[in-house]
Amino acid sequence: MAAVAKKTNYQETSDAPVHKIRITLSSRKVKALEAVCATLIKGAKEKRLKTQGPVRMPTKTLRLTVRKSPCGEGTNTWDRWEMRVHKRIIDLHSPSEIVRQITAIAIDPAVEVEVTIAESDAQ
Repeated sequence: MAAVAKKTNYQETSDAPVHKIRITLSSRKVKALEAVCATLIKGAKEKRLKTQGPVRMPTKTLRLTVRKSPCGEGTNTWDRWEMRVHKRIIDLHSPSEIVRQITAIAIDPAVEVEVTIAESDAQ
């Protein structure tokens, strides 16, 4: 019974088609990424939209091992460089114009945002 009551709290509009919208966020900075995720979820909750996420995807670790010596002479010493890319996925079920309002926030330049719109299968 509680699940049925919870579903009626979400905004339903009959004039605009409801889409399943997937927002993919990726960044090298975890704090900036989590801040943007929290802001997007907060905006969606204020509009009373159905949300799923943020789903934390596995971190991609890019490694590069290079010689320190520029000429190749001397002791074989190596530098190990690493870049970690963190990724989050947020799903929203709403009309596309409402998502445009939610994503009109100031997003940190270190966070890359990709929005994919698909038809919702729920209705």
